[in-house]
Amino acid sequence: MKNYKLLGGLFDLEEKLKKIHELENKLNKENIWNNPVLANNINFELINLKKIIENYNQIQQELNEYHELLLLSEEIDIVNEIENNLKNVNKMIDEIEIETLLNGKYDSSGCYLEIHPGAGGTEACDWASILLRMYEQFCNKNGYNIEVINIQAGDEAGIKSAIIKIIGKYAYGYFKGEQGVHRLVRISPFDSGGRRHTSFAAISVIPEINNISNINIKNEDVRVDVYRSSGKGGQGVNTTDSAVRLTHLPSGIVVTCQNERSQIKNKETAMKILISKLEQLKEEQHETEKNNLKGNQNINFGSQIRSYTLEPYKLIKDLRTGYETSNTEAVLNGDILPFMEEFLRIKR
Repeated sequence: MKNYKLLGGLFDLEEKLKKIHELENKLNKENIWNNPVLANNINFELINLKKIIENYNQIQQELNEYHELLLLSEEIDIVNEIENNLKNVNKMIDEIEIETLLNGKYDSSGCYLEIHPGAGGTEACDWASILLRMYEQFCNKNGYNIEVINIQAGDEAGIKSAIIKIIGKYAYGYFKGEQGVHRLVRISPFDSGGRRHTSFAAISVIPEINNISNINIKNEDVRVDVYRSSGKGGQGVNTTDSAVRLTHLPSGIVVTCQNERSQIKNKETAMKILISKLEQLKEEQHETEKNNLKGNQNINFGSQIRSYTLEPYKLIKDLRTGYETSNTEAVLNGDILPFMEEFLRIKR
């Protein structure tokens, strides 16, 4: 049985009750719904906090009941029943623990996930497409919706780049740990000699930021290029100059969008992603300054975070947490939640 008293220390009941009171006061303000985005975000956080406390109280109640039953009865059937019920309690404790760790500024937001293959031509492009499928499978299994923003196909196989929007509860909170370089070792399906190859792909994860008042982009700082879409979307997309590429000149950030038939809509989406990237860049610079003062080193985007070995043995290992599994097929089919949860735990 897990130590639920430890959970109490992590949970901080008083702090959460105080936060609920603050959020309720904000929602009761007269003009709060004049800003629907802000009001909905507050309401979303309030509902989740109340759910966490409800689950916490349920665990406490069940544990107290089992304790009293054990004191009153020594029958083996009762003991076995309680042991079985405690497995469900352990599962609830795990779920609450993870939810207490999803407390970052943008953790409850949706996110944009970008995939870029490393050097290696077809091999790397194919590996990038395998990762894209892995994330799509994870989303399908866990109730997340996906919106394809842009995909550029590889010359022979795979993809040269991709950006997808992931919509659902705590999307950024879970996916932020996927940012970094992913390494694959396998027998190449493109090598007639059947030799082992190593491929790399980089993942970038950006929170969807709805409150954009802090970022002011000057028109002269953005170059806008339009061109004919080459991706999915139907004949109307592929025969008009609907795709949009924005280049933010001061930072060098480039955003491409071609999922809509409308050039205007693609430009709006690309601008929203650009603003989110600039906001994240500002946050990262602030974190870097803080860590420099503390003397700490953060894992940055260029760091290798996970190794996927398919030959000469099967093993997928996260290099930050040490979590590993030999069930490579399951992971590549989307079973990556344990990796995400272990990352959240070490970030605590």
